[in-house]
Amino acid sequence: MANHKSALKRIRANNAKRLRNRYQAKTTRTFIKKLRTTTDKAEAQELYKTVSSMLDRLAKKNIIHKNKAANNKSKLAKFVNSIAA
Repeated sequence: MANHKSALKRIRANNAKRLRNRYQAKTTRTFIKKLRTTTDKAEAQELYKTVSSMLDRLAKKNIIHKNKAANNKSKLAKFVNSIAA
């Protein structure tokens, strides 16, 4: 167990950040699944904008790797474009 006050505070802060990061990542994954099950092109395009910005935000905060965000965005863009109008 940590002995220093600063170490105890660091543990609390890290735990809070970990929970926030997990929440944001899980929310993004849920939106991705929602987008993948969409069959309406207009709705998919709107969802894609939201998901794209969420992925960018996660990558910016180093919650996910920037290449993973780019790969996800690319795959989702191809999916949205493949939906018949």
